[in-house]
Amino acid sequence: MPHRYRPLSLFATFLLSVHFTFAANAPAPAREPPPTRDPHTPGYVEAKELPDGAVPPTDVDGNFIIGPTHKPAPEMSANPDVPKGNIYTFTLNSTDSKFYPGIDRDPGTLGTADPSDPAKMIVTTSHPAPYTRKVAVYVPAQYVPGTTVPFIVGADGPDTGIFTVLANLIAEHKIPVMVGISIAHGGRQNSDPGGGSDAQGSERGLEYDTMSGKYAEFVEAEVLPVVESKYNVKLTKDPNGRATIGSSSGGSCALIMAWYHPELYHRVLTYSGTYVNQQWPSDPATPHGAWEFHEHLIPNSPAKPIRIWFEVGDRDNYNANVMRDNMHDWTVANENMAKVLAAKGYHYQFVFARNAGHTDRPTRSQTEPEALEWLWKDYPKDQPASSSAPAASTASPSITK
Repeated sequence: MPHRYRPLSLFATFLLSVHFTFAANAPAPAREPPPTRDPHTPGYVEAKELPDGAVPPTDVDGNFIIGPTHKPAPEMSANPDVPKGNIYTFTLNSTDSKFYPGIDRDPGTLGTADPSDPAKMIVTTSHPAPYTRKVAVYVPAQYVPGTTVPFIVGADGPDTGIFTVLANLIAEHKIPVMVGISIAHGGRQNSDPGGGSDAQGSERGLEYDTMSGKYAEFVEAEVLPVVESKYNVKLTKDPNGRATIGSSSGGSCALIMAWYHPELYHRVLTYSGTYVNQQWPSDPATPHGAWEFHEHLIPNSPAKPIRIWFEVGDRDNYNANVMRDNMHDWTVANENMAKVLAAKGYHYQFVFARNAGHTDRPTRSQTEPEALEWLWKDYPKDQPASSSAPAASTASPSITK
């Protein structure tokens, strides 16, 4: 009789094993759309509501509400009367990196919340994996070779759209002559978290969500020297002439770079910054990841010489993973950032955008020129201009490999 039931028991065990294997590797479930948040919600910062279509003035700090419509600023389009610069691209291999040799999370998998601590994510499908990353560099026509120049570093590149904005604002003398550097994240470039290339266990998540100075150190050691040697530019060492920019986790990375290395960067611009609990692996020094910025780090630290412009949407991300740790509301996180920055006396400008989702492209097209001008408002604009720069040229910078 026992032998009669043993095959059934083995079969049931097999089915149970298949069930858990499938569950661990099943595609991420479809997300519910985020709720629309009211900027006048109790507990949110008091903000000035601007007329629809307006952006904040470039000479004041504070909190602002814009929208619901978002018309692109003129500087977002190439202007045929603006001198063109040059865009160069190069590739970095993970096999040459001392900082990021590479990891990858299996496609279609996510982590699971630690049953003993919902603030931690358990990821079992991440493994070493090589990658290549592209870097794009914009050198404005007005740059004089051999002179020291300010620059801005961007995440999730190559984003050549910002180079058009830089060209226009430089020509209008609204920002200094500066080099733009747009760096792709390591790992696969699919931005879908369910695809394995984002969030915990991914190379992008490791680079952008880790609360340390490592990514800034990587840029300093493995990106900037290549830019200088390849393209005959001399990047400033003055942190006041260095800026970072990013969206989502690239935005939290932009602040992380300046926070952990204020001797390198003083200016930060973020869209839908991931000031939430995304760090992996967990670190007991910052157990809540970038949520720690507004929970502990900024309130409990002396003010740093950082100037920051940041934006969040009324339909920004909300509980975007399975943790349910009450630290995954992007709108609340950015509202909290405005509170603690104001309390510590930082120079900041915070924009709450109506009718805007996560890293909302129309909102960015409306605000990026104003944001850049505000970010560099206190920096000298009288940089030397190249005598060889054309007075008028094509609408877009030329691209060179």
